[in-house]
Amino acid sequence: MVFFAIFDQNGLNDLNAPNASNVFNDRTERYKAMIKADTPKSENITWHHSIVTKEDRERLLGQKGVTLWFTGLPQSGKSTLAIEVEKRLFEMGHITYILDGDNIRHGLNKNLGFSPEDREENIRRIGEVANLFRQAGIINMTAFISPYRADRQNARALAKEGEFIEIFCKCSLEVCENRDTKGLYKKARAGEIPEYTGISAPYEEPENPELTVETDQLTVEDGATKIISYLEKNGMIRKIEQISKSPSS
Repeated sequence: MVFFAIFDQNGLNDLNAPNASNVFNDRTERYKAMIKADTPKSENITWHHSIVTKEDRERLLGQKGVTLWFTGLPQSGKSTLAIEVEKRLFEMGHITYILDGDNIRHGLNKNLGFSPEDREENIRRIGEVANLFRQAGIINMTAFISPYRADRQNARALAKEGEFIEIFCKCSLEVCENRDTKGLYKKARAGEIPEYTGISAPYEEPENPELTVETDQLTVEDGATKIISYLEKNGMIRKIEQISKSPSS
């Protein structure tokens, strides 16, 4: 197992450090627990199939039920980009919904903190919710730091091939800190916020994302255009010319 992460000099040590074995062992135990968690705790339950299929819903809506999974450091522009993409898709006549990290923690995940175990459960729940949206034929966007590759992979595993689009919002730590109007990075550096991603907690960059948007170089508009173009090219949404074209008389 190889553990890559973004760290600051004042943050955690990497696997070359003295505490590397402890980090490795902690991660190993988490993976064991994840495997065990695949089996439902409840007994005597049966999956009930609907007569209306995902494909039926997609035909009705004129779109593919897919997940756009935005991941990146805090303040890398995940939510901002997702909001712009949703706006454009809505204007094109598509049904969408954003699952935002902060918003979800006000409700569904309000009982979770930021420990590695809680972060894992946070993403597990969102992966399942995103899957429900896909089954409904809805284009859903998840804007979560989702720092661990394994957790993102588990969310991807719930989707069929081509239904999970991982979008890496690539942004330097310096730019993310400069964007931080709430001063959270400053508090994290001062030790006032524990387990803050990029400072005192790791972020594992995607290895093979479907899309990488360099949010410290592109405008929000250009980033959204890149994503819309990907969706059009892969037949997940209707092209603009298909929408504007009048039906023949």
